[in-house]
Amino acid sequence: MSTAGHRVSRATIDHLQQLRALWQAAELPGWELEKRLTEFQVVEAQDGTVLGAVGLQIVDRQGRIHSEAFADPTSADELRWLLWDRLSSIAQNYGLVRLWTQERAPFWQKVGMAPATMDELKKLPAGWKSLYPRWLTVQLRDEASAISLEREFALFEQAEKQRTQRILKKARAARTVATLIVTLLFVFVLVVLFYLLTRPSFRQPHL
Repeated sequence: MSTAGHRVSRATIDHLQQLRALWQAAELPGWELEKRLTEFQVVEAQDGTVLGAVGLQIVDRQGRIHSEAFADPTSADELRWLLWDRLSSIAQNYGLVRLWTQERAPFWQKVGMAPATMDELKKLPAGWKSLYPRWLTVQLRDEASAISLEREFALFEQAEKQRTQRILKKARAARTVATLIVTLLFVFVLVVLFYLLTRPSFRQPHL
């Protein structure tokens, strides 16, 4: 199967009807997955037909790949490569340190995921520990460096916020000074006009 011309994107309400059909065919709980529609990435043909989809749930800088479904199982691996590229990009953008999945297709081990060790299972987010215990996982980056990077980013955000506040404070001060100057000029003009209008020489006609 050629994947030329296929498009991968985040699922929207426009994809929901086709996703329902895919989930039903894959015997997945569509009524539950509908509530998490924005977790899904879809592969579309040029005519808009949804060929496959997979979910990515993100919790505490970790991602869970789940609920994959394909219109044609024989082309699933080709579509998985497209979805994997998309998931990898999302993981990088969100700074994820680890990916998990309970999907059983051999593909996921081909891309580096391996059965989780007991030590790795301790790192599972609490909400996932009640799920089926067979997990594959892959570490994307060092957790300590990710935490350090997150702290640096938080400090950067704080510094930028303070810088913005200083700029706004200066702008408000400049606006206040400008308003004061305009007010003083207006008062000065009124005083001059009053002075001129009240001078006897100004009111009496010249002979």
